[in-house]
Amino acid sequence: MKNIRLGSISLDCSDPAQLAQFWSALLGGEIAFTSDHFVAVKTDRLWLSTVKIDDYRPPSWPDGVQPKQMHLDLAVDDLAGAEADALRLGAVRPDFQPAPDRYIVFLDPAGHPFCLTTQIPE
Repeated sequence: MKNIRLGSISLDCSDPAQLAQFWSALLGGEIAFTSDHFVAVKTDRLWLSTVKIDDYRPPSWPDGVQPKQMHLDLAVDDLAGAEADALRLGAVRPDFQPAPDRYIVFLDPAGHPFCLTTQIPE
């Protein structure tokens, strides 16, 4: 279906401005729209939005009652450098890493899991 393409990814959270700042800095994007309940980040490849949800409960990955809901896989050339950037910006690296030789799992400031990997081709 050539007329269908991914337009954006939306992440639920309790603080859309904080989460948008994190993703904007990590992905080299820019905040293009802000309201109290919604912030849009424009990157060179897609839009990412953060949406305020009342009583938001972050995923409790890798175990727990709150499922991970979704996660992003981010392709990188320099895994160590990307890890340092993610941690500096506020990501957390959980102790449990299912395949650290292929990808590293992190949690964004709202608790969403995401992976950094060199295994995704251009």
